[in-house]
Amino acid sequence: MINADALRGYVDVMILSILRREPSYAYDMAKEISREAEGSYSIKQTTLYSALKRLEGTGHVESFPGQSQSGKPRTYYRLTDAGRDLLTVKCEEWEQTKNLVDRFVKGIV
Repeated sequence: MINADALRGYVDVMILSILRREPSYAYDMAKEISREAEGSYSIKQTTLYSALKRLEGTGHVESFPGQSQSGKPRTYYRLTDAGRDLLTVKCEEWEQTKNLVDRFVKGIV
């Protein structure tokens, strides 16, 4: 299981990446993160909602009302143009971070 602290700075990347494909609601995003993680990480609802509110507050995502397939009202989120730009920056940052850490763990793992 991946420690949540190790991913703290990259929860936004996961959310923005999901929303890059299509608008979604929080519960569905949590399921998608768990599915992609294949059991190695499970996001807490409080972490997800905090990130969504922060991203909405900075204009990187916007919320809108909608309904789930069952007809239940949901708050959906979609990526803004600023969010697309942030995703690009964060992905570049991730590559640099990964490359730096790889230099230190090379040959250990």
